[in-house]
Amino acid sequence: MKKVKYLFLISWMLVCFSAFPQSKGRETAFYEDHYKNLQVGFSKTTSIVFPYAIKSIDKGSADVMVQKAKGVENILLIKAAKQYFFQTNLTVVTSDGKLYVFVMNYDEDCPDLNIKAENVVAASREVLFSLENENQKRIKQTASLVLSKMKKTSGLTKSKYQISLNVNGIFIQQDVLFIRVVFQNKSKINYDIDQFRFFIRDRKKSKRTASQEIELQPLHTTSSSSVIPYQSAIMKVYALEKFTIPESKYLTLEMIEKNGGRQLEVDIDNNNLADKVFPITEFNLDAF
Repeated sequence: MKKVKYLFLISWMLVCFSAFPQSKGRETAFYEDHYKNLQVGFSKTTSIVFPYAIKSIDKGSADVMVQKAKGVENILLIKAAKQYFFQTNLTVVTSDGKLYVFVMNYDEDCPDLNIKAENVVAASREVLFSLENENQKRIKQTASLVLSKMKKTSGLTKSKYQISLNVNGIFIQQDVLFIRVVFQNKSKINYDIDQFRFFIRDRKKSKRTASQEIELQPLHTTSSSSVIPYQSAIMKVYALEKFTIPESKYLTLEMIEKNGGRQLEVDIDNNNLADKVFPITEFNLDAF
């Protein structure tokens, strides 16, 4: 009888341990029932990985240190600046338009070390960004749509050295311009792109007249590949903040080869931009 009781006790203890596993060094994914709770230590750093870039951070107390990880935009590092701090909160806004709210508690023994926020239930999905903080998720989705659809434009091509640069689609959605570019390499040598840039330039003037250039930085690119394989073609979409081209200027797409001399440029003036741009709305997404 005693043996039966002893075995029952051992079984019950094993069930308890399996139900409440140790938390040291654990990797946590927050879900709806407990996503707000975050345990922070003084001698250990907590990392939260978000699906998109962090746009805004607000902490409720100076007793907690918070900063983005060096060299990346979507990882947040958290550590207690004071032991046994009072419960406080953390608010994070990401570029896909989500607002995350965490409640932070001090726990030196079992802090959360590696948090995946991918499955976090955000407090809000209706964050409105200013123009300089355009919604990255919407831009990414639209750029992918532009890449896959077949509506094309023509007449904006430059070919040289068996390399061609072809702008075959220009689209606009709200305050973002999407430029689709086809890179073709008919040669037998790979083309390594050193630089691919967008400029607003003055029209050609005499050599005595100073020329001005304004470089435009893409908000998003559908591919980071910098190689055009020989005898092949690749396509990319570049998202740019909306702009217009004055009569005295033009837009230049400039491609420079790494350790090579095969440089190409395509110029687009205001008339070309106005004639070839295609507006994207929720009513014509299937009309490409």
